Amino acid sequence: MASVLVTGACGIVGAVVWETLVRKGYHVIGVDLADSLPFENTSVDFRGGLDLTSEEAVQTLSDTLKAEGRTLAGLVNIAGGFVWEEMLSGPADTWSRMFQMNVMTTLNSCRAFAPLLENPASVINIGAAAADKAGLGMGAYAASKAGVIKLSEALNEELRGQGVRVNVISPTIVDTPTNRADMPDADFTDWVAPSQIAELAAFLLSDKSSAINGENVRIKGNV
Repeated sequence: MASVLVTGACGIVGAVVWETLVRKGYHVIGVDLADSLPFENTSVDFRGGLDLTSEEAVQTLSDTLKAEGRTLAGLVNIAGGFVWEEMLSGPADTWSRMFQMNVMTTLNSCRAFAPLLENPASVINIGAAAADKAGLGMGAYAASKAGVIKLSEALNEELRGQGVRVNVISPTIVDTPTNRADMPDADFTDWVAPSQIAELAAFLLSDKSSAINGENVRIKGNV
């Protein structure tokens, strides 16, 4: 059974990706900062309490998986964060916080787990449609997600000769409880459902997407 590691596995999107991949026959290694699962899961290989901003901590997990004889057919980096904040009135350290939460978590994961990737394998990182054009209050977040996209492009070039594809999924607004609470007057049916991201991730992990390589795949809903 092919193994896929999913970071941010306890989040709204991460949990749906996890469950979708299990249903499609993958062995999923779920990784998260949380130290326990907030949901029921009958196929659990959970590695909790991991700070993905710590290069040392992530490398320790990679060493553990290697010692267990694990290899990876896929890596899905969902862990990250979001802040809406106007640039002129907000604190400058929001920018470094967004960089740590989005770029460094992705970078540390890719660097640590790349040696475990099989040939062929697929890496999927989560960007954001906001990286194309930052709206009001989206500067720090959009800049960090643009960093994820460029990181992924460069990594794809590095791993191309090893049979590893690296692609990005960039959604617009995702239909989560937090977003519904923040935007109660919106039409939620216009947003991207976590299940749609999960199905796209499953496709990009599969051999059916073998010709898709180094792409930023936007998933917009009706936004």
